[in-house]
Amino acid sequence: MATLHVDVVSAEESIFSGEAKFVALPGENGELGILPRHTPLITRIKPGAVRIERTDGTEEFVFVAGGILEVQPGTVTVLADTAIRGKDLDEAKAAEAKRLAEEAMKNAKSDIDFAAAQSEFVAMAAQIAALRKFRKK
Repeated sequence: MATLHVDVVSAEESIFSGEAKFVALPGENGELGILPRHTPLITRIKPGAVRIERTDGTEEFVFVAGGILEVQPGTVTVLADTAIRGKDLDEAKAAEAKRLAEEAMKNAKSDIDFAAAQSEFVAMAAQIAALRKFRKK
């Protein structure tokens, strides 16, 4: 059985490192599915869920708030701005951060302030959606 090595890292720590059969994640232009021997690729990723199907059939779930994806025929590397293991996500905390970002957008005094608040809002909305998807499984 062909596998690929997957590394998901953030600036703070290595979140996942291991062998997998399949990886799915939110690419800049849509959802990406990566199997062993995938064509080499480098692209930005959007906030959302990285789903890793391990060789034993279990799934690992990681939320990323954006970053870079590098795919080589036998290796997938996700360099995330922020990465949180699915089991460590806190919906109440994310909902509060989303509410605060929404409030900051309403009170923004410049385009830069608005853009920063909007970016945080999008990341928190993606985190909540990813968490709900993860919890359904």
